Amino acid sequence: MTTPTVTVDELRDLDADDAVVRLAPLPDASVARLLHALGPGRAVAILDRFGAERRRQIAFAAGQGEDGQWLQGQHWPEGSIGRLMEPAPAVFDGDATVAQVIETLRPVVSHTLVTYVFVVDADRALTGIVAFRELAFARATQRLSEIMVSRPFSLQPQTAVLDAMREVVRRHYPVYPVCDADGRLIGVVRGAVIFEEQAFEISAQAGAMVGVEKEERLATPWQRALRFRHPWLQINLVTAFVAASVVGLFQGTVNRIVLLAVFIPVLSGQCSNTGCQSLAVTLRGMTLGEVGANRTRALLWKETWLGFVNGALTGLVAAIGMFWLARHQEHPQALMLAAITFVAMAGSCALSGVAGAAVPLALKRLGADPATASGIFLTTATDVVSMGLFLGLAAWLIA
Repeated sequence: MTTPTVTVDELRDLDADDAVVRLAPLPDASVARLLHALGPGRAVAILDRFGAERRRQIAFAAGQGEDGQWLQGQHWPEGSIGRLMEPAPAVFDGDATVAQVIETLRPVVSHTLVTYVFVVDADRALTGIVAFRELAFARATQRLSEIMVSRPFSLQPQTAVLDAMREVVRRHYPVYPVCDADGRLIGVVRGAVIFEEQAFEISAQAGAMVGVEKEERLATPWQRALRFRHPWLQINLVTAFVAASVVGLFQGTVNRIVLLAVFIPVLSGQCSNTGCQSLAVTLRGMTLGEVGANRTRALLWKETWLGFVNGALTGLVAAIGMFWLARHQEHPQALMLAAITFVAMAGSCALSGVAGAAVPLALKRLGADPATASGIFLTTATDVVSMGLFLGLAAWLIA
């Protein structure tokens, strides 16, 4: 029987579960080689889907033991720096001379990229960093403690990739040391890996807003895509019934003034778009770390005011349209209908703006991903508010 072949490019297009299906028939050594080419973060995510025994076999085939990065990486939370770590290839104590370091690293650099030499003490606490190029200009007899950069910047393994990105975005180092709570060096993470992981997270936000799992790729089979998406569509259906029930409450008003039904989708669509604009800006600010506890109130006020102004401007145009149509149909209260349209549009857009900012903030406070299905919850809120206010005013002032 012929063993199937899998390429690295094919694996990049698959979600983790489908990658396991493709990799399972391959020899452990082949799986290890492919996972190594994918990078540490992706390798750990795929290994998570294998059974415990197969995971160990693949890790051992890659030359890693029980304390290797692949097996240890699974102990860190998903989306954390710990899952992206690699072993530090050049670790020495401060008393090592430049000549000793170069001689030791000579066989290593032939197969491993060495950017920094990490200097540790007897407890493996990180005390300094030496750029590899500095070794070329230092005297052979100099000790690392003489040429190292003391108290270097480092990351912690439990730090979320998003938080790490905020810390490193202005540093632009090729490699970052990772230390535990006691300052001991436990690995390194490459800057390119952090930004690649964050780029994937950001690209998944748009889908997460409408209930698409970040694991889903273009190559994901339709059966798995259905399993990913369908539950959120059922939730969306329930929320749609909630919005529809608002219209049901004012069914008598709509029956008496059929013209209201023409403007319901206009109002709903405008408010939904206003809320989505606010949602997009809020998610971007949360991603970049711009939304702190001291800025939440200012953000909500800004989005409320901006929604009101936008709603007033678009509401004026909608009111003119309502007045013209009502007069064309010879409705006796055309001016009142126009005024109701204007007030409903301005008020609904103001509430939609604050909802767009409040939904992701509330999800984050509840411990959920701020982007997860936020679009579904936001659409429900804007529909209920816009239709409730519009039809409620009409029922109160006219019908």
